[in-house]
Amino acid sequence: MACTKENPDDREKGQAGAPAPDEGKSMDIVCLDMEGVLVPEIWIAFSEASGIPELRRTTRDEPDYDKLMRYRLGILKEHGLGLREIQETIAKIDPLPGARAFLDELRELTQVIILSDTFTQFAKPLMAKLGWPTLFCNTLEVAPDGEITGYRMRVEKSKLTTVKALQSIGFDTIAAGDSHNDLGMIRASKAGFLFKSTDAIKAENPDLPAYEAFDELLAAIKGVLG
Repeated sequence: MACTKENPDDREKGQAGAPAPDEGKSMDIVCLDMEGVLVPEIWIAFSEASGIPELRRTTRDEPDYDKLMRYRLGILKEHGLGLREIQETIAKIDPLPGARAFLDELRELTQVIILSDTFTQFAKPLMAKLGWPTLFCNTLEVAPDGEITGYRMRVEKSKLTTVKALQSIGFDTIAAGDSHNDLGMIRASKAGFLFKSTDAIKAENPDLPAYEAFDELLAAIKGVLG
């Protein structure tokens, strides 16, 4: 049986003779906020369904997420509302017009993760309507009677921390969001965009490109993909 001498160049091509990675090409991953970007704000929808205007307050209005959630949970307790009532509202929420097509096309181009401060107990029906993209979010603490008694974040400053973790394992991140709690991941990324944000947030961050339509955001992301 004849033996062939190994060519040192072949070792650089990797297993089974596969070509070596192109070190000049970036490994991109897009990180998107969920509420206000891909789907309507859950708490605004529940505010309208319950007739409680105080629940319209979101991270667009309050940058301190812990303060905002304690405020929300206090209102829910005051009115005797729990997880079941919120889930009934979420079941009627559809993605924003064009969101599914945008996400489908984007996922054909590159890896995508949705980074949200929502909760697993809220997100499942929305992920089904969006085609089951990857979602990193948090979890609620719920009593047997359905009362929401607390919540647990994955990590502190979860969006920024996740972006930095992705960068530490070789990814270049591209981020888009609409709220105060998205600014950290947007500014830490190689490219970042505001999307469907408020006039106040856009005015406070005039250096960040801001878009209102999915085709505009998709074009901007395509322009920075490696």
